Amino acid sequence: MTEELCKLEIFVPESYFEPVRRALWAVDAGHIGAYDRCLSWSRADSCWRPLAGSAPFDGTPGELTQAPELKIEVCCRKSRLRETLDAVKAAHPYEEPVINILPMLGTGL
Repeated sequence: MTEELCKLEIFVPESYFEPVRRALWAVDAGHIGAYDRCLSWSRADSCWRPLAGSAPFDGTPGELTQAPELKIEVCCRKSRLRETLDAVKAAHPYEEPVINILPMLGTGL
């Protein structure tokens, strides 16, 4: 049986794409069979409202913020999920990064 994988969806400002991508590669996220550094990204329009007491990277507490972001999609070995999340959070500028974790049944089938 192959190792269990999950898919990460990470929303990041474009100016932090390279640091987050390097962080993912440093922990071998995006390794699929005989290939590594496999990931995709697409443009996304996002909105959020920082609440009182927050320290937003972008925006003002109490006000709705809209901004373009990139959505990075990458697979990750479940056994390395904590290490991968720690690496992304260290490279990511947001106080509360949006990182969706989705279980995968397989890839490259």
